[in-house]
Amino acid sequence: MNLMQPTHLLILLVIVVLLFGGSKIPELMKGVGKGIGEFQKGINESKMDNDGKKSDEKEDAKS
Repeated sequence: MNLMQPTHLLILLVIVVLLFGGSKIPELMKGVGKGIGEFQKGINESKMDNDGKKSDEKEDAKS
């Protein structure tokens, strides 16, 4: 059973247009895009920090 069918998405799109109006949607999507970019940046920084800690731990273990 698929929870989100194309008709559901169409209804959701119509509701969003009615609530926010056509002119506000690009602004909303721009904000969502910036938020996703910041989230990915944080994940990448976290991975880099974790990789650095792992290599430091390996060096300490060799000593």
